[in-house]
Amino acid sequence: MNAQQPEAKLLVVDDEPNIRELLSTSLRFAGFDVTAAANGREALAAVERDEPDLAVLDVMLPDMDGFTITRRLRAAGRHFPVVFLTARDDTQDKVQGLTVGGDDYVTKPFSLDEVVARIRAVLRRTQPDEENALLVVDDLQMDDDAHEVRRAGEVIDLSPTEFKLLRYLMMNPNRVLSKAQILDHVWEYDFNGDASIVESYISYLRRKIDSRDEWEPMIQTKRGVGYLLRTADRR
Repeated sequence: MNAQQPEAKLLVVDDEPNIRELLSTSLRFAGFDVTAAANGREALAAVERDEPDLAVLDVMLPDMDGFTITRRLRAAGRHFPVVFLTARDDTQDKVQGLTVGGDDYVTKPFSLDEVVARIRAVLRRTQPDEENALLVVDDLQMDDDAHEVRRAGEVIDLSPTEFKLLRYLMMNPNRVLSKAQILDHVWEYDFNGDASIVESYISYLRRKIDSRDEWEPMIQTKRGVGYLLRTADRR
C-alpha cells in the first residue's frame, strides 16, 4: 500500500469540540482520512458528500441521537459500519445500539489506542471476503457483495448485525456454536459476560429465516450448549 493512501475514510460525529478535534487528529495520525461533524444534520450531509467507510458516532447529539441517525442511514441503504461513542456504560444502551444497526460501542472516557483498535477490528470483520462472497446452504443464499440474503428465492431483509450473525452460522453449518464463540466472532467482545444479546439476535434471525410454514427450520438450539444452522441432510 502507498504510504500516502489513507487506510479508510472515517466520519467522526461529536458535539463536544475538544473530543471531536482530538479524535479527528489522532485518527488522521493513525493513517485515516477523517471528516468531522458536530450534529446529526451535518453527519447526514457528510455521508452523502463523502461516502465514508465507517462512522464514529456519538449517541448524545443536540438535534438527534446517534440511534436515530443510524436508523436513517440503514433505511436509506447505507450499510457502512458504525461505532457508537457514549458516556453511558449500560448493557441496554449497547443492545439498542446494535439493534439499530451499529457494529461496536466505545464508552467515554476512552483511550485513543482502544478507539483505533476497535475501528480496525470492525473494518476487518465487515470487509467482504472475496473468496466467500457467495455463501449457499441448502435453499439459503447470502451474497456478501450485494449485502443480500435469499431463502428459496425470496429476499430476506436483515440488519447488519443479523447479517453478520447469519454469515457466521452459514460458514459453520451443522456445527454447534456457543454463545461465547458467537460473541467473539460477531461482536469481538463479551458485554461484560452478558450473553443475552446472542439469544435476542438468534430469536430475531429465526423469525426471518424460518418464518414460513413451508420452510424447514434451519436455526436450531442445543440447550445449554449453543446454536447451529442445520442442513437438510442432517435433520
